[in-house]
Amino acid sequence: MKIKKGDQVQVIAGKDVGKVGEVTRVLVDRDRVIVDGVNVAKRHQRATQATMQGGIIDKDMPVHVSNVAIVCTSCGKHTRIGYRMDGDTKVRVCRKCGKDL
Repeated sequence: MKIKKGDQVQVIAGKDVGKVGEVTRVLVDRDRVIVDGVNVAKRHQRATQATMQGGIIDKDMPVHVSNVAIVCTSCGKHTRIGYRMDGDTKVRVCRKCGKDL
């Protein structure tokens, strides 16, 4: 999977088209990512030892990885990811401007 935790992504399909957020979690086995502030659903939460207070909470739900695109820091636009070998390491690069991501 080309998108990693901490990447800045933009939603390119679905109900939240155009929203930009940071990837908080990657679910590799299901090809999904959880983006902060995107695909928010209301969920009922029971009071437990950890939460102490129950009620209705807003929860970020997973989005399929094909519906998000990484945002290049130098371009400022969403782009596809390419790879370049830098010695023995594989580096992700922007397909539009060629800079490292």
